Amino acid sequence: MTRQRRALVIGGSMSGLLAAVMLQRRGWHVDVFERVESELAGRGAGIVAQPELIARLVALELDTRELGVLARTRKLLERDGRIALVTECPQVLTAWERVYRVLRDAFAPAHYHRGRGLKAFTQSAAGVTAHFYDGGTMEADVLVGADGLRSTVRGQCLPEIAPLYAGYCAWRALLPESAIPPDIHRELFESMTFCLPPGEQCLLYPVAGPNGDLRTGHRRCNVVWYRPADEATELPWLLTDDKGTTHSISIPPPLIRSEATAAMRAAAERLLPPQLRAIVALIDEPILQPIYDLESPRMAFGRVAIAGDAAFVARPHVAAGVSKAADDAAALAQALDGEDVEAALRRFEAERLPVGRKIIERARHLGAYLQATQSDEERARSARHSIPAAVLAETAVLDFLHG
Repeated sequence: MTRQRRALVIGGSMSGLLAAVMLQRRGWHVDVFERVESELAGRGAGIVAQPELIARLVALELDTRELGVLARTRKLLERDGRIALVTECPQVLTAWERVYRVLRDAFAPAHYHRGRGLKAFTQSAAGVTAHFYDGGTMEADVLVGADGLRSTVRGQCLPEIAPLYAGYCAWRALLPESAIPPDIHRELFESMTFCLPPGEQCLLYPVAGPNGDLRTGHRRCNVVWYRPADEATELPWLLTDDKGTTHSISIPPPLIRSEATAAMRAAAERLLPPQLRAIVALIDEPILQPIYDLESPRMAFGRVAIAGDAAFVARPHVAAGVSKAADDAAALAQALDGEDVEAALRRFEAERLPVGRKIIERARHLGAYLQATQSDEERARSARHSIPAAVLAETAVLDFLHG
């Protein structure tokens, strides 16, 4: 009898689950290892369910009938609250938890291991061995690093690669639909709404409610406000908590200082239209997300591969993160149909590296005008991509991948 091939997936979030489900459907024995002990949650994370992602889920025969809210239009608000522009752009908008739950339910719970962080791996011509912090080990034919921005797998394969701060941060929140004032709800809730203060971008859009609830009145409003923050001065101030500890990469929401939140609220009063000022006033505990790029020069390392955000992290403006992870997973699973694992991973890398680079480049173009500092080239990009009509037409749209 032919031995069933074994894959180890490091990272139990969206990218890891996509890879695990797709490999499992092709006959692999798959185990997923997530370093976090508790069930994952995507607090503050609204996402665009791109058609490419939905097509991948449908191909897996997963239920996408109530994946999110269909928003048909985009609106641009002026500082005085007038709606200056309306465009058609039908998209399914949902919450991170909704897609995660679909994938989590599709993968066997007995093979999803929480609270098991990877310490290192070793490999040979015959296989790869994962070494965990709890002292355990596991052997397999292939190991997939799908462990995100802070990837342990990437850190061992490419120790010189680190996230690159983009020059701005996002203030984020998810608000209950029921909390939105009725007049603002009627005017804006069913659309993706933009406001463009000089050098900034604020947007809101509807997403699924808790536990994927799509009933009217039970959904949520996703709020994102991109603001420049100089890396040498303002960013450390934003990432420093009340005890004087400056956090790297990000800061837990409960530790954000009241002074930083107060400064954000004061800026809202100066810069945002009345509808969005009212929305910001409803946020009890905002999330601060410094924006980073990460671009890996390789994705295959013998019997080890990296995928999703472990390989490429693009600025959010393209809204490609989950669909990119799904396409990575599909390409990986298809390549691994062959018997030679190392050759398969090289094919996977050759297919997906150019796509990752293209997404990174596009995201940098769209976000250049938000940066605290800009090169001459970035200022030229700003002149093109910060025009209101361009922002509405280009944000979260993946047409550039198919052109």
